[in-house]
Amino acid sequence: MTPARNRALALSIFTVGYNVAEGVIAVVASSLAGSSALLGFGLDSFIESLSGMVMIWRFWKYDVDSGEEEVEAIEKKASRLVAYSFFILAAYVVFEAVGALVRQEAPEISVIGIALAIASLIVMPVLFLLKYRLGKSIGSKSLVADSKETLACLFLSVALLAGLVAFYIWRLWWIDSACALVIAMLILREGVETLRESNE
Repeated sequence: MTPARNRALALSIFTVGYNVAEGVIAVVASSLAGSSALLGFGLDSFIESLSGMVMIWRFWKYDVDSGEEEVEAIEKKASRLVAYSFFILAAYVVFEAVGALVRQEAPEISVIGIALAIASLIVMPVLFLLKYRLGKSIGSKSLVADSKETLACLFLSVALLAGLVAFYIWRLWWIDSACALVIAMLILREGVETLRESNE
């Protein structure tokens, strides 16, 4: 197993582990605090872990220096699966954001929710850069696409914090949902581009 493959696997396993842990904490905390926003954040973390699972499968199955045709075929398949996870994530974010707007639901301030969002603001940029640079260096389009899913997680954490701050200061209950819808469009665009590139 080459060092590059080991790094890719380690990053992918960490991504899944972090997102699953984040999701479990958020869902448990939401049931204790009665926070629907925190529940949505937790479910979103589980959806984001799908992309990491695809990467574990990809790098567990094939090394970065396997036969050229073999690697190209698995890269295309992995990229398509990552693209589908983008679509699932975008659909879920839109569903949650539109529901919150219809219900005129204000973001519920939760210490655990704030802590999770801040943790993501620290962890996700580093994880994104590591996966993006490694993906570029080994020519893995699927790992580059997966890094963008990590970036989407960062943006959603920013939206969560922005919504909490805006509500706390100005009582703008709709701002987090509006931010989430914009981010959902960016996620959808990334999914379309990833799917298009996988078919080239």
